[in-house]
Amino acid sequence: MPRKSPSVVLVGRPNVGKSTLFNRMTGSRRAIVAPVAGTTRDALARPVVWRGTAFQLFDTGGLYGESQDPLHELVVQQGQRAIVGADLLVLLVDGREGLIPGDERIARELRETGIPVMLAINKTDDKRSQRSSMEFFQLGFDPVTEISAEHGTGVAELLDEIVKRLDAKQTQGSALRAQGLESTDSSSPQPSTLSPSIADQETRVAIVGRPNVGKSSLVNRLLREERVLVSDMPGTTRDAIDSPLIWHRRHFRIIDTAGMRRPGRVGRGGKVEMVSVALAKESIADADVVALVIDASTGASDQDAAIGGEADRAGRGVVIIVNKWDLVKTVDHTFVERFDDRLRHGMRFLDFAPILHISALTGERTTRVLETIDKVAAARRMRVPTPALNRFIEQVTAANPPVSPGRKHVRIMYAAQIGVAPPSFVFFTNVATTFHFSYERFLINKLREEFGFIGSPIRIQVRRRHKNTNVGGTRRPRPARHDAKGQAIQRERQDRRARKNRREKKEG
Repeated sequence: MPRKSPSVVLVGRPNVGKSTLFNRMTGSRRAIVAPVAGTTRDALARPVVWRGTAFQLFDTGGLYGESQDPLHELVVQQGQRAIVGADLLVLLVDGREGLIPGDERIARELRETGIPVMLAINKTDDKRSQRSSMEFFQLGFDPVTEISAEHGTGVAELLDEIVKRLDAKQTQGSALRAQGLESTDSSSPQPSTLSPSIADQETRVAIVGRPNVGKSSLVNRLLREERVLVSDMPGTTRDAIDSPLIWHRRHFRIIDTAGMRRPGRVGRGGKVEMVSVALAKESIADADVVALVIDASTGASDQDAAIGGEADRAGRGVVIIVNKWDLVKTVDHTFVERFDDRLRHGMRFLDFAPILHISALTGERTTRVLETIDKVAAARRMRVPTPALNRFIEQVTAANPPVSPGRKHVRIMYAAQIGVAPPSFVFFTNVATTFHFSYERFLINKLREEFGFIGSPIRIQVRRRHKNTNVGGTRRPRPARHDAKGQAIQRERQDRRARKNRREKKEG
């Protein structure tokens, strides 16, 4: 079993620049940055590789100091869980404000954990902060690094110090293992860094839906740990939180996203909500499978259909998860059929998506979620052999031939699958360059019935196949003839071209 990569946790008061530094060090924009204390709630984790050393970097919410966030206690619990499993802590302070009692309290509590601590003074990009930086040396941490997370100044030096500490600890651990003295306790879970080959096989699953439908509860149920905050208050999740998961030797990355409201209401939540929704849409675009969570007590809404349409346009596999099913269960056996019929009617374009009825709170039927997602991911990558595809198309079109817009007789001469994720097919015809939308839908349904493609959209292209053309549409070269007759034909062509050139030259 591969060893878990070390973890480095950023700790500090609210609004000292932890999320800005996290984005700078990871080379991403996964953490929301806003001039509002308490913006970060969940502990974000991203891999970092610096000078050949890999580690997991955690961004935590403001664990200390006063906060107006009603979820502050839950944020503190999340951050403390990340600290307990850390190999190195980076205490970030604000150089412009100088040393304040809150920093001294944090330093004292971090020192009591027994975990190595580094001190980074942020916002040291003006003379005022440079003068006040000397105050932080009395905290007793060594080394002290002065940085500007916003401009990147000093971040490379901070990474050098982090790698130096981690390498020293790893060397010490290797020596202890050689002597058989290292502790084998692995009760504190730490995210592992996947090798590139495993990362390529990883299935990215975006959990999306309206606010307060139970997305975070489902994520925690799948991960079997309290990885993300859960609250009855809508808008609890802000960042897109991704967590690795191994299920039956298959690798998944579960991404919990913020609730997506209608565009007209997003602006009321301020800049933070606008960025949260943008990150949710980005997660849909980057996912392999989208799990659309719907509240069973309210049913599917127009916003649910809009979110599903976003996933369909992006070509992602879709699983519709009806959560809170324990609230609507009834002895009426036809209730499920009526509920699903209404759901299908409101989202007819997602008729290919399987529907699951679960309860993330009680765990009812949640075991089927990963099983279904795995089937959808496999169907999205499936490739149909060309001979089998053309035999199938020949049978289908013999009974139901296509019709072109000009009412001309149309024949599908050849078909091929040109891509996967999503499955894409091209049909070469003798006349038509497009099919009527009803016939295109007919072909898609037939392909799905024959070959599966559960939960995956299918893309179709139609091209006119000219005579003497290859499958790709390029004209075939005429075969060369090497007998006497062929040579005579070739000389005659050359003579005609020569006479034409002389005539054009004389007329010119």
